[in-house]
Amino acid sequence: QVQLVQSGGGLVQAGGSLRLSCAASGRTLSSFAVAWFRRARGKEREFVAAIRSSGDNILYHDSVKGRFTISKDNAKNTSFLQMNNLKPEDTAVYYCAAREGVELVVDRGYDYWGQGTQVTVSS
Repeated sequence: QVQLVQSGGGLVQAGGSLRLSCAASGRTLSSFAVAWFRRARGKEREFVAAIRSSGDNILYHDSVKGRFTISKDNAKNTSFLQMNNLKPEDTAVYYCAAREGVELVVDRGYDYWGQGTQVTVSS
């Protein structure tokens, strides 16, 4: 079993930055692919970014490319999502997720989930 605990998030003005953290316990994240998803009010949960367990492959949704950076610090057993140049349309609850195996862009492939954290970007 893996427990994921998220931190970070909050309220920021457009153009600002935030960093989300996803700390794992129970097992080491080095064996897991990690992804971030988000759900805006009234919308389906959507893929944001994913990183392979080895860290040598990273995927991003087109809407966040060049602005968001996913990383995984195996020594800290934590994944991060650095979000720069935030836009009001980035407002959502953000979730981290983990799975053994390759990284996926669909949420149903992930076995472990963080509790979610609100990100609000004001215009």
